[in-house]
Amino acid sequence: MNRLNFTFSELLKSDTAKNNNISNMPDISSLDNLLDLIVFCLQPLRELIDKPMIITSGFRTDKVNKLVGGSSFSQHKSGQAVDFVVKNMTPSKIIDIILKSNIEFDQLINEYDKWVHISFNKHKNRKQVLKIK
Repeated sequence: MNRLNFTFSELLKSDTAKNNNISNMPDISSLDNLLDLIVFCLQPLRELIDKPMIITSGFRTDKVNKLVGGSSFSQHKSGQAVDFVVKNMTPSKIIDIILKSNIEFDQLINEYDKWVHISFNKHKNRKQVLKIK
């Protein structure tokens, strides 16, 4: 891995936070989790598919998570999860690629056949694959 294709700013960006004039800044533990997510999941997948990944939802403070209707147990709140899309690739195809690779993950969720949710929980990955219809 020579360079990272991801920035903290794209994983922290939140229109909901901006529109409601609230901070979406993580604590140091959540930043550490985001870095693990980039290094162990996102960057290896980016290199494997060789296409840009568009992060649609990354870190969320508790307030932002409530405003978007996220689960109170959401891994987005601890910096352990992101939702993303890849142009011209279905969520099913992306998940299939991940499952055939050696990419570590905690959860992979095909959400409504619109985006992929991936999470990483260092030393506690469940390798759980789900589909929400």
